[in-house]
This record gives sequence, structure tokens and C-alpha cells, in this order.
Amino acid sequence: MLVLSRQRDESIMIGDNIEITIVDIRGDKVRLGIAAPTEVPVHRKEVYEAIKRENLSAAAMKPDDLTNAAERDASDRNRKRDAR
Repeated sequence: MLVLSRQRDESIMIGDNIEITIVDIRGDKVRLGIAAPTEVPVHRKEVYEAIKRENLSAAAMKPDDLTNAAERDASDRNRKRDAR
């Protein structure tokens, strides 16, 4: 891991098109500004890991799982319609 020291309003570059700027420092928190192309996804790590888990779960689904989910959705819609 590369460790760099930066002060407020200083930046680091990742490649030619990703810039990370120290926006603010308060106590033990650092606020970062990230300028990156729109095609580069930028997420907090916990969000990234949740997306990864969901993608793995979706990839593990079988065709029957999708059919059953569609049937459940249709049943739920019918129940809601009948309740009106």
C-alpha cells in the first residue's frame, strides 16, 4: 500500500484522469473530493462490498428461482389489487 501525506486542498492523481483532493480535516475524519470520469464507478468500500455480494447472489440464481420470483410478484400484485 502506498501511503502519502497531504494537507487540506492538496491532491493526488491516479493515472491521468482521477484526482483525489483533501477537502477538509476534522479530528479523526478526512473529507475527500474525487474527480473521475463518469465511467469509473466510485463507491465507499461498504457499498462496493454490498454491490459485489448482490452480484454474486444474482449470478448464483437458477432459472427456476427467477420463475418463482416472478410468480410471487404476480401473486403479490393480485392481492394488492383485490384489497382495493
